[in-house]
Amino acid sequence: MSKTSDLSVALKNIQSEMKTLRAQAIEVRAALKTARANARTEKTIARQAKQNIATVKKAERIAKLEAKLLALKAGPVGIKARKANKKPGKVTVTKIAA
Repeated sequence: MSKTSDLSVALKNIQSEMKTLRAQAIEVRAALKTARANARTEKTIARQAKQNIATVKKAERIAKLEAKLLALKAGPVGIKARKANKKPGKVTVTKIAA
């Protein structure tokens, strides 16, 4: 009788350990699931931030190029600009004999 009672006690101990291990396994699976979801969310946020930075850089570059184009269209360039910016010389009066 002692052997069967020892075995039944051992069996009950093993069964209780199995229950706790199953509960721990369920908790670990749930933790993994939430970790994966969080990682996916963080990855999406990082991707969106990267896309926003690229959009801002593109807009800045377009604005810079438009300003450059506007500056080119603003006035004469080269020799014409030099002549336009030249200071006027002294006024010379010529007398015409009448």
